[in-house]
Amino acid sequence: MHPVLGLSRFCSHYLVYWTKTWRLTRTVQWALVRRIYSETGKWERDYREQTRKQVEGWWRPRIKEQFHKLSKKDDSRPKFYALSMFPYPSGNLHMGHVRVYTISDVIAHFQRMQGKQVLNPMGWDAFGLPAENAAIERGLDPEEWTKSNIVHMREQLLNLGLCFNWEQEITTCQPDYYRWTQYLFVKLYEAGLAYQKEALVNWDPVDQTVLADEQVDENGCSWRSGAKVEHKYLKQWFIKTTNFAKPLLDSLDDLPSWYGVKAMQANWIGDCSGCYFDFQLKVGGILGAEKVSAYTPTPEAIYGASYLSILPSHWLLHGESKLREVFQRKFVSGNDCLTSATAVNLLNGQEIPVVISGQTEFEGYLDTKIGIPNISLQDKAVAQKLGLECPHVIEVLPDGEEKLINSEEFTGLNRQVAVSAVMQRARNMEVGGYFTSPTLRDWLISRQRYWGTPIPVIHCKSCGTVPVPCEDLPVLLPKVESFTGKGNSPLRSVPDWHNCCCPKCKGPAVRETDTMDTFVDSAWYYFRYTDPHNTERPFDKALVDYWMPVDLYIGGKEHAVMHLYYARFLSHFCFEQNMVKCREPFHKLLVQGLIKGQTFRLATTGQYIKKEDIDFSGPEPVHRTTKEQLQITWEKMSKSKHNGIDPEEAVRQYGIDTVRLYILYAAPPEQDILWDVKTDAIPGVLRWQGRLWSLVTKFIDVRLSGTLPDPNHLNKKEKAEARKIWENKNYALLEVTKHFIEDFLLNTAISRLMGLTNTLSKASQKVILHSTEFEDALATLCVMTAPMAPHLASELWKGISHVENKSDTRFRWDQDVLLQLWPSVDPEYLQQPDTVEMVVQINNKACGTVSVTQDLAKNAEKVCQIILQSELGIRHLQGHAIKKVFLSPRTALINFLVEK
Repeated sequence: MHPVLGLSRFCSHYLVYWTKTWRLTRTVQWALVRRIYSETGKWERDYREQTRKQVEGWWRPRIKEQFHKLSKKDDSRPKFYALSMFPYPSGNLHMGHVRVYTISDVIAHFQRMQGKQVLNPMGWDAFGLPAENAAIERGLDPEEWTKSNIVHMREQLLNLGLCFNWEQEITTCQPDYYRWTQYLFVKLYEAGLAYQKEALVNWDPVDQTVLADEQVDENGCSWRSGAKVEHKYLKQWFIKTTNFAKPLLDSLDDLPSWYGVKAMQANWIGDCSGCYFDFQLKVGGILGAEKVSAYTPTPEAIYGASYLSILPSHWLLHGESKLREVFQRKFVSGNDCLTSATAVNLLNGQEIPVVISGQTEFEGYLDTKIGIPNISLQDKAVAQKLGLECPHVIEVLPDGEEKLINSEEFTGLNRQVAVSAVMQRARNMEVGGYFTSPTLRDWLISRQRYWGTPIPVIHCKSCGTVPVPCEDLPVLLPKVESFTGKGNSPLRSVPDWHNCCCPKCKGPAVRETDTMDTFVDSAWYYFRYTDPHNTERPFDKALVDYWMPVDLYIGGKEHAVMHLYYARFLSHFCFEQNMVKCREPFHKLLVQGLIKGQTFRLATTGQYIKKEDIDFSGPEPVHRTTKEQLQITWEKMSKSKHNGIDPEEAVRQYGIDTVRLYILYAAPPEQDILWDVKTDAIPGVLRWQGRLWSLVTKFIDVRLSGTLPDPNHLNKKEKAEARKIWENKNYALLEVTKHFIEDFLLNTAISRLMGLTNTLSKASQKVILHSTEFEDALATLCVMTAPMAPHLASELWKGISHVENKSDTRFRWDQDVLLQLWPSVDPEYLQQPDTVEMVVQINNKACGTVSVTQDLAKNAEKVCQIILQSELGIRHLQGHAIKKVFLSPRTALINFLVEK
């Protein structure tokens, strides 16, 4: 590097030095490098690419340092918990990640500027199938593969300038995390909510292994062997989420608007008007070990049960049940088949026959239901055909009231009262009685995979199924030498781990070899973030009660049902266990849309084509070699579809702040973004950044002119101009603050800031020099920009704050912009008059004003009617055909376009 050369012909505010870069061709490139104001104290007039790089390079570490100072715990400040859904460490960030984490970063910056104590954590949903596939295909260790991906993705997040509470970082595949996932499973088991039963799985008959749904292709074949996938019954672990269906449904009413997600949750849960009751099967007068849960939509009529009906696909006919032959002997397809088995109702001891239904499906996902002829005509028909009793348990009185009869101690109860009484007794006896819907199933959490949380259960021939004692947790995931993707769970290949002692009798036993669905890991991570280093319990109750609920949860639409449902369930469970004081985990929800890229496919085969193989020279893109026409669509970005955008490349090309602003400005958060740099979004935000820089440059130039600011030097017209700036500033501040707090329409917030920028750009030199309104509006604009473009705003603020003779005392000029308190709207602005003078334009020419009441000033239809009926409207508009009307409530202006 050469020393600085004295070049007097350059402007004094350029610090110029020569840098020498050797190319592979051994040529020398000499480049001019400018320095920014924060380094030199001299303002760079033009915001060019090089300036932008200097600004971001200078401010990124400093913003990170500021963030760490602000992150120190201070209970005197109100809290704000901003949570974005944590990523799976696949190896590289995609633009969808950038979008969700940019939104959370922006909201977190805003809330800190509001004086809040903000938690904005980051972690890794680190268990899952891709790591195991990497082990099978490339011989990689799943743990090492995952860890290296985390290191790389963490570095990517840091390079994007995102400010997370990294000291709260969690990784679900680490024992210090999954120990407590196992702990929660044990608590669910002890509460009777975790159980094992046979269920259908995807079975590869060639590799003799269970397949996840995503390992089955669209033709129903195995992704690996190509074999046609079969369905097989295997014992699986379930969590009885159906017991919480009704409270999960009801508590949706207490939550704010969730962008339609509440309706999706309600639809997923269904109508919770019935319940399950537990039955024990009996054959030849001998009570067996098999238990089944059967559904009825009318629990109050349980004493009227005539039979228990199962579908032909039920596990009792196909699984490993000892009673399978009993049921198969009687089964005739298409017929209602009475079997020799009976079912004993564990609520009342009533014994009823088991019938194999002639139907192939019941309502929703039911496979077992209770036949009650007194309530259902269909059930009555089956009972009569099979010669079964039809007990009468509901009596209708002359006045229309319905009461129970022949129902033991419940006889005489009003039917509605009986519902609660019967179900309460079932719950007390732990034999069912929880409101749920026929469309909801319990949560199947078993995975016959390696890379997941081991299920903390031991199987003993003497003691049966025994949970691992909490003091013996975690059950560590052992190392496995090789992965083939064939046969049983890889955990069975580790005998030292698989074989163990029973915690109860100390006799020989074996460990459960299934691992948990990764949805279990993510169902409680929001709790662990509040206390990630706790070695005594999953989290400290005081800490979790301080931070919960999450104030704003941000994530993709694809998780709007299952993940949210499971997370809400586990929070409800922890509430019932008195582990937390808050039942619902998330207050506000922001679901962001996808970022889509353009895809090109061959019309004949559907094959996705890379852009370098496409000829764009003609009117329509065609394949470069075959000239075949292509199908063009917008789809979620994916490597396989050749339509992905590398976030690092986008940042290199446009800069961090530009990518942030593009993502925020291109569409409302809940809508999809079609990534196309030729659209107005990227050029638009680039131009806006340039205009902001020019504004500050103009302010610095005017204030360095040597004339001291004095508002008394403004004439009447200039004072009116300053007043207009004041009004626009307050309007923008009011609207932007609302968008940050209420609807998160950050694209509209940026539009408001652009509008204020335009207003300030038109200010006369005397207004810039002498008015406090301009200075205040410019500073406010900079502060409002800071959460969205923190690097640019930090440098702009530095330039503004070092101008002498400022009159505004509301800001802390000795501190950086992200350390400023968010400004408040001037009280005078909020005390609006009852009426506004609406400026009326006709074909863009002003022709007068009309008084309009404040409550109607934003209603275009009402304002139009008032003006048409006014003297001005009658004089200028009567008899003219009005083509269009444009209302601007902010500027109190309405423009009529009429035919001449």
